[in-house]
Amino acid sequence: MQINLTGHHVEITEAMRNYVESRFERLSRHFDHVLDAHVVLAVEKLRHSAEATIQINGGSIHAEATEEDMYAAIDALSDKLDRQILKHKEKKSEHRAPVPKVTESE
Repeated sequence: MQINLTGHHVEITEAMRNYVESRFERLSRHFDHVLDAHVVLAVEKLRHSAEATIQINGGSIHAEATEEDMYAAIDALSDKLDRQILKHKEKKSEHRAPVPKVTESE
């Protein structure tokens, strides 16, 4: 998975970049078909926000989180994306044709 990291009114440090990559590795463990992610970290006064758009097979998933700490915002963002990816994965697997029940006749 390729991660594009952008900062608005904040300088992206190597520590932030590594933290985002480590949190997003968990997403690829749950769902292998994540193509790339675009993450935007922003700071406005005392609000730290993180938002991401993930491209997957069959569409895209978007989430955003706002916290008082940037690392907490990244945590909340990755948790939201994780839930959305698991929901997408379940929906995708539920669309299979139902398996007919085989009954034994006497």
